[in-house]
Amino acid sequence: MILILIMRATLQRVKKASVTVDGRAVGSIDKGFLIFLGVGHQDTPAVAQTLAAKIAGLRVFPNPRKDGQKGDFDLDVREVNGEALVVSQFTLHADTRKGRRPSFSQAARPEQAEPLYQHFCAALSNQGIPVQQGVFGAMMEVQLINDGPVTLNIEVE
Repeated sequence: MILILIMRATLQRVKKASVTVDGRAVGSIDKGFLIFLGVGHQDTPAVAQTLAAKIAGLRVFPNPRKDGQKGDFDLDVREVNGEALVVSQFTLHADTRKGRRPSFSQAARPEQAEPLYQHFCAALSNQGIPVQQGVFGAMMEVQLINDGPVTLNIEVE
């Protein structure tokens, strides 16, 4: 069986999130999305564009009702003036089907992945979402206050 992987993101709705590298804060947001982004071999700028549009349009924020309660998932991140913090995460392409050590052979090499990561961030910004970033390839500490919790895995081909 040939494993063909696609660009994937794990998205968490957050009240607040930040990323630190070597003890220095490099990105932080208030309300919005913390997005872990994994780039695979088959990915292209068009795939990054499609994923950014998909995420921008996801209706996963509640719409306050007149009775003071929160409604269903009605609003997208732009409608709540949310932001995005994007963190590169090659481990989203881990293959754990065999053995005890994951294989990352389906993750794109850094020279391919970094430009696509940057393209995704720019595409998300072009959707009207303020974007903060981690540092590509760095060891990062990520802190968040999850809202809900709401966590979604999103893939596009």
